[in-house]
Amino acid sequence: MDDLRDKYLGQVTAAGDEAALEQVRLAAIGKKGEVALKMRELGRMTPEERQQVGPRLNALKDEIASAIAARKAALEDAALDERLRTEWLDVTLPVRARRHGTIHPVSQVTEEVTAIFADMGFAVAEGPQIETDWYNFDALNIPGHHPARAEMDTFYLARAEGDARPLHVLRTHTSPVQIRSMETTGAPTRVICPGRVYRADYDQTHTPMFHQVEGMAIDRDISMANLKWCLEEFCRAFFELDGIELRFRASHFPFTEPSAEVDIRCSWEGGTLKLGEGDDWLEILGSGMIHPHVLRSGGIDPDEWQGFAFGMGIDRIAMLKYGIPDLRAFFDSDLRWLKHYGFGALAAPTRHAG
Repeated sequence: MDDLRDKYLGQVTAAGDEAALEQVRLAAIGKKGEVALKMRELGRMTPEERQQVGPRLNALKDEIASAIAARKAALEDAALDERLRTEWLDVTLPVRARRHGTIHPVSQVTEEVTAIFADMGFAVAEGPQIETDWYNFDALNIPGHHPARAEMDTFYLARAEGDARPLHVLRTHTSPVQIRSMETTGAPTRVICPGRVYRADYDQTHTPMFHQVEGMAIDRDISMANLKWCLEEFCRAFFELDGIELRFRASHFPFTEPSAEVDIRCSWEGGTLKLGEGDDWLEILGSGMIHPHVLRSGGIDPDEWQGFAFGMGIDRIAMLKYGIPDLRAFFDSDLRWLKHYGFGALAAPTRHAG
């Protein structure tokens, strides 16, 4: 017994890795190990011999197993120490730089516009970007001969020969959402309708896809005076200028009567646009009292209700507020120029007047 003990405890101590230690375990206390074979011999012994030899063999087996476990833990600790010496992290080094995203001007201005009109009690309504020509034109009192209905100005969806379904277009304005909103909520109502719109146009101030926000308020006593106040309050809040002055010019839109284009007082000095001062005027939106035909299209009786409507390009008012010279830049694949105008990640940029 003592020879077996000294033999295997010595081999356990000499084992240099876990593989060698496993070999010792198999040779000593494995199913075919030397200690296991000795224990099988107990069956051939007398009861008196088994009482003497059996406990000694069990104690030897336990001692070897404990020694193997202790040696294995020591080898694991040594391996961990070696890894800690060779694999280390210098926590005093600066962190790796991360690329920062940006808030696109169109997204930010949409949020700003929504927040301002929400303070005036306007809800937000949305609708499909593919519309029937009834919602996009007929319901809005736009006659069949109107230039906006020509294929050179509007994107019509192709139809197979014999397809009798109504014509569909990529909406040219968000006004169809007003019709859908009237059908859904009735009167009184106050909503704005921001979203993408599409027209066949492309230059410094026009793109085939752009963004609009249109709004309407319908009640029994709505007037042009309410419209004027609403737009003045919006412009003061959006452009962050108390001295904003608006001019309403008589105009014509099929969906409003009377209609007015709205100009903002400005000046040009050295090629720099300044709002709220000077002797020049810049058109920023269209507006008017909702035409009775449009109210009827939305299921509202024009003899009982009346309201005002307005519409403006989100991209264009973003250009004015932040001094961005070319509308096409909003859709450029390289948007690093945004940082020049203060559009950093989660930042609220200040007005850029240049």
